[in-house]
Amino acid sequence: MYRVILLPRDADLRELRQALWAHRIGHRITEEDGGQVLWLVDPSQQEALRGLLAQWQRGEPLMPEGGRASRGGTQWLAPFRRVPVTSLALGLCLLVFAATWLFGDLVVAALTIAPVGIVDGQPAPGSLGQGLASGQVWRLLSPIFLHFGWMHLIFNMLWLWFFGRQVEAIDGGRRMLTLLLLSGIGGNLAQYATGTVLFGGMSGVDFALLGYVWLMSRRRPGSGFFVPQMLVVFMLAWMVFTMTDVAALFGFGNVANEAHLGGLVVGLALGWYHSARTKGS
Repeated sequence: MYRVILLPRDADLRELRQALWAHRIGHRITEEDGGQVLWLVDPSQQEALRGLLAQWQRGEPLMPEGGRASRGGTQWLAPFRRVPVTSLALGLCLLVFAATWLFGDLVVAALTIAPVGIVDGQPAPGSLGQGLASGQVWRLLSPIFLHFGWMHLIFNMLWLWFFGRQVEAIDGGRRMLTLLLLSGIGGNLAQYATGTVLFGGMSGVDFALLGYVWLMSRRRPGSGFFVPQMLVVFMLAWMVFTMTDVAALFGFGNVANEAHLGGLVVGLALGWYHSARTKGS
């Protein structure tokens, strides 16, 4: 038997196993303290297995043509079921965006990091301390679900789906939830520390996922994590660009730079910790 990869303990491998048998790839799943181990019977089938594994991690169809079971027209939901934390975060962003379009500033005021009132027709932000003292603890995280335009929403959702499903498919839903919570709250607090209240977006979490996936791909080769090097360069260059005065000349002055940086630091820290822990186990 040939050891291929260690997968999270809570990963649902039923669809992957069904596809492997459909492609006549002999394999076995065993459990270890760290998760579930996928073994290959015939080493000559390693390339085919890794191809299917990569498709499974990307949420792509696995079954051969003609052998794909119909499940009442819900087959398109399979990629979302496989990564529930990422899918839930994406769905909440879409829901909040639709609610903002329908109800306007009422939704924004309910989700900003600090309560916002109206005095003489102008927004009057309160403090985070006041909000927490009154039990509004959701404000620590809720700004990540706010988006202020279609382009803002679309780009953040693309990166969330690209990176988030890698993390969840390979390291499990708990790891993805931990990344989302720590980077969301950390990025929000970093931005709030600059005196800003009216900000939002999933981009701080996206930068955390970027940092985590990049570091894990470098320190845990063969784990399945992958990010094109040029994408890393582009996103880091974009973060630095929006921190400069030149960005304002092109209409990019109102960017939550500290949230981006805070999220990136959280992602790199978690990536370093978990990759070192895996190496030492």
